[in-house]
Amino acid sequence: MTEVRAADLAAVEAQLGRRPRGVVAVAHRCPCGNPDAVETAPRLDDGTPFPTTFYLTCPRLTGAISTLESSGLMAEMTARLDDDPELAARYRAAHEDYLRRRALLGDVPEIAGTSAGGMPTRVKCLHVLVGHALAAGPGVNPFGDEALEALPQWWSRGSCTAGDPPDGSIEGET
Repeated sequence: MTEVRAADLAAVEAQLGRRPRGVVAVAHRCPCGNPDAVETAPRLDDGTPFPTTFYLTCPRLTGAISTLESSGLMAEMTARLDDDPELAARYRAAHEDYLRRRALLGDVPEIAGTSAGGMPTRVKCLHVLVGHALAAGPGVNPFGDEALEALPQWWSRGSCTAGDPPDGSIEGET
């Protein structure tokens, strides 16, 4: 994680089209240099519990992940949990890692024991799993890693905050 600079917050605001909430750190930077995932407080300033510790901000990245989600990949991943005890154990470990990292930011009883993305028993949001994988690095979240490998190079057209509208499409993608 890196310090949140004013320029980072401005980039995130441009990416989201709104002022970011609860950002405590840049969790990962896109190859273009902008944040593509931020670490958020488990309780927002208005008191709302916020379980999504690693929040994706790059619209090209989130658009590409939405395309993966619409392909049925999450159902396939969930089915594999029943057939592969080793994978299920790694996914449970990812859930525990997520909870541990969030606990470092504060205790929020309303979301205690709940990670995100369907962990540890199902896959319901690849955005969260990819955010965790980007923040934690390879080998921590198996489904986040798999989704990252399946994604096109969302950064290939340059910064999503400079120039053409970041609609999630990747040049040359069909």
